[in-house]
Amino acid sequence: METLARFATPQLETICTGKVRESLRIDPSLRLIVATDRLSAFDRVLETAIPMKGTVLNCLSEYWFLQTSDVVPNHWIRRVAPNAMLVREAVPIRVEMVVRAYLTGSAWRAYEAGARTLSGVSLPDGMTRNAPFPQPIVTPTTKAKSDEEITPDGIAEDRLADRPLYDRMERVSLALFARGTALLAERGLALVDTKYEFGRVGDELVLIDEIHTPDSSRFWLSDDYAEDPETVVQWDKEYVRAWLLAHRAGGELPDRLPDEIVAETSRRYVEILERITGEGPPVDARAIRASLYRGLLGEGLIRDGFVAIIMGSPADREHAGRIRSYLEERGVFVETRVVSAHKNPERIAEVVGGYNDALEPGAIIVVAGLSNGLGGAIAANVTLPVFNCPPFRDDLDMALNIHSSLLLPSGVPAATILRPEAAAEVALRSLNLHRLRRRAAEEMAIRKAELEEHDRTMREGAR
Repeated sequence: METLARFATPQLETICTGKVRESLRIDPSLRLIVATDRLSAFDRVLETAIPMKGTVLNCLSEYWFLQTSDVVPNHWIRRVAPNAMLVREAVPIRVEMVVRAYLTGSAWRAYEAGARTLSGVSLPDGMTRNAPFPQPIVTPTTKAKSDEEITPDGIAEDRLADRPLYDRMERVSLALFARGTALLAERGLALVDTKYEFGRVGDELVLIDEIHTPDSSRFWLSDDYAEDPETVVQWDKEYVRAWLLAHRAGGELPDRLPDEIVAETSRRYVEILERITGEGPPVDARAIRASLYRGLLGEGLIRDGFVAIIMGSPADREHAGRIRSYLEERGVFVETRVVSAHKNPERIAEVVGGYNDALEPGAIIVVAGLSNGLGGAIAANVTLPVFNCPPFRDDLDMALNIHSSLLLPSGVPAATILRPEAAAEVALRSLNLHRLRRRAAEEMAIRKAELEEHDRTMREGAR
């Protein structure tokens, strides 16, 4: 099945790229969150994506946001695609509230190594792997690239949250955990541990990010746990962590997963969704890029295609403006950038890199004259169609410099088109958008009819 490991669009501002999610700004009060199929373990993202993973995370979070909105408000507004949701913009509180009902995972590994405190919580001697705590405990961590234990006093000292706010987050976290535990018990599942993240919308405390997913939580089948607590199978990404630990080489963990581990991980994610919600992934989740594209188009969040105009100098602005006007009149998104192949070539990959992961169809028009190394450099770094449209001042300028746009290095495909409107039209046709093809057909029909009318008039005049 198709996976979405990376997501980008030049039409929306990227707020942040997390281990799994992409957050993009819609306006000051709205954010788009896209759950990719990336998988993180031990604070790093693996190279292998997991089919359906982002969809499962998104659908489960939506389910739990609806199930717990009476416990605490959340940022969810609506789902816009199988793996994407619109949310309210919130100021995050940089603390993860981890709630644990059993001694397992990293807590067990630390306990087995001799630790008897966890984020300031004292643990008794004599506990065994996967043993239950008398009651759930809260063990907060910092919200950073690498999660670190922190105590409630440390949270206040670091000014991450004052003590009254922390106490409220702790109460809400335990209430959310109790709600999740009760609902999952009805489905034969045990909520082993989880994390909650909070933010503020004005003065309102809201739940953000995700809730009770295989990425943020551990699940066990209740019957399996009752039969053998210490070897119970975990229905979450601890399955992947265990495989990684078992296949260390020279102390290094693998970066990639074999096909059979990918397939089993995907199956577990999907089964968790089905067990919890009673429904499988949406049908269109199998073609995840197409469904995400349709969803963002349907919400009016993006246009159906884009053209990037990249100038070699601010002096090229007038020439680029003619191209831009033609493109905008035809309803595509246009982005204009400036980068020089000679003065700051190190920025070329940065400027164009995101275009390769763009969800929507795109093309690039390069506006650079004299020694046009820019078109070749850009074409060498992107997978999109690239068209040079040099801003020649006159015929002499063209005669002296046209070769630099035509003779690009071997293996660097870029076309050169001299007239700005023609360059814009060719770029538009390369997008292969049906509405633009219809428009082009209508314009051709009009031109043909005009020519036929002129021909008829001339023939009648000759008689």
